[in-house]
Amino acid sequence: MSLIEVKNLKKSFGPLEVLKGIDLSVEQGERIAIIGGSGCGKSVFLRSLCLLEKPDAGQIVIDGQEITANRAKVDEIRRSMGMVFQKFHLFSEMDVMDNLCLAPVRLKGMKREEAEAKAMELLRQVGLASRAHAWPTVLSGGQQQRIAICRCLMMEPKVLLFDEPTSALDPTMVGEVLAVIRMLAKRDMSMLIVTHEMNFAREVSDRVLFFADGGIYEQGTPEEIFDNPKREKTIAFIQKIKFFSFEIENRGFDLMALHGGIQTFGEKYGLDQKRTYRLQLCCEELIYDLLEHCYQNLEDVNLNLSVSYAEADGTTQISIDCGGVGYNPFEQEEDGLGVTIVRNVSRKLDYSYTNNRNNLSIIL
Repeated sequence: MSLIEVKNLKKSFGPLEVLKGIDLSVEQGERIAIIGGSGCGKSVFLRSLCLLEKPDAGQIVIDGQEITANRAKVDEIRRSMGMVFQKFHLFSEMDVMDNLCLAPVRLKGMKREEAEAKAMELLRQVGLASRAHAWPTVLSGGQQQRIAICRCLMMEPKVLLFDEPTSALDPTMVGEVLAVIRMLAKRDMSMLIVTHEMNFAREVSDRVLFFADGGIYEQGTPEEIFDNPKREKTIAFIQKIKFFSFEIENRGFDLMALHGGIQTFGEKYGLDQKRTYRLQLCCEELIYDLLEHCYQNLEDVNLNLSVSYAEADGTTQISIDCGGVGYNPFEQEEDGLGVTIVRNVSRKLDYSYTNNRNNLSIIL
């Protein structure tokens, strides 16, 4: 039996028909990214799964229980789902620990001591153990969203629903939240993620749903949707954002292959030679800096690089995810030549270290 079964789901707001009969099955451990233009019904669909939006028609079955049935125990069924919103919705009058312990103590009958132990373990996993007794108002947006995710996990849900979890964040905080979701993905947590972060959707999901025309317009693996979409509106949407990715597993990686891949990427999508050269230079300098400081003398490395070009606003972005020790090249007392070059050609720099992974983002 599937973890989630949706049949002929419909929802309208007055004369506006948002969902026009959606059918979907979600398996245990599956990670689904939901993408599409603004107003296409992505968030309405996600909220309908836990009846935060009441469907006009259709059937929703969660882990064998129909939440849309007339006499369904809605609150009980909802406990098998964790919802992470755009806004964090932490209780401002409670500290972090109380925010995390409230639901499991009251709704599951968990002892306070047990709840606090579980909360501390989750906080350690997301790098916020030192903030256990902080008030939400003194935390950054990224920290609050990580706490909100922990609050969902306290209830041990069968599936997590993410409704654009980074859209309310400053760009410098996006990476730390995405790193937590990557951690959950590696643990085979079942997830449905509404997102505008296309690189992230491509990386973390097993299946991608593209919403248009009131439903699932096209679906497939990340490779099928991002590299070879079949239908007209999917193609138009995907072509607005272009990608190039490169994986490094040892120090002796093929630098010429990296440069050649970026050159081909630039030529394919009409980037001028100056911008292409800057991309090559920044990638090379950052990679060697990270290899030197994050992995020290280790030969086996794990570094993932992606370059994206957004046709809508003309920006190019470099994203790097690598393991090893924590190292922020942008906060060194004496910048090396490579980092100085990157600073001079970049509009925005972002770094985070979560779950033993360095995450860098550079917008040129």
